[in-house]
Amino acid sequence: MFGRFLDQLLAPQPDRLPAPDAQLALAALLVRLARADEVYSEVEMSRIDRILALRYGLSPFEAAGLRAKAELLEAEAPDTVRFTRALKDAVPHEDRMSLMEALWSVALADDDRDPREDAMIRQAADLLGVSDMDRAMARQAVEKKKK
Repeated sequence: MFGRFLDQLLAPQPDRLPAPDAQLALAALLVRLARADEVYSEVEMSRIDRILALRYGLSPFEAAGLRAKAELLEAEAPDTVRFTRALKDAVPHEDRMSLMEALWSVALADDDRDPREDAMIRQAADLLGVSDMDRAMARQAVEKKKK
């Protein structure tokens, strides 16, 4: 189903993804994060939908549809590196903090800070070129919004 997209992600020197594919890459990364602790809850799905709707100006129905596609893609994709590489190419460095905040928002949506989700966020930050300090600041920003 996602053969062309996966082939593009797996290419040694992939082309820059068009906007819809970059959206799908972020959605798949968020789904992968939500599934990292082996509990993919309704609250995490709702949070992903809200992030996608706000970030890309989608209706709730469109956001849920994008998440559904991302769930299928995430199950087929071999690793997280492909998604982060695609996002690193598609998102300017100065905008990557918003990606980190999206990741933390999903990880903390269920009020359970799982070490597997922490590890995945740390890996994603490294791959996106986001510093440890910026990663921590993104987490703090999300925690502050939750209060």
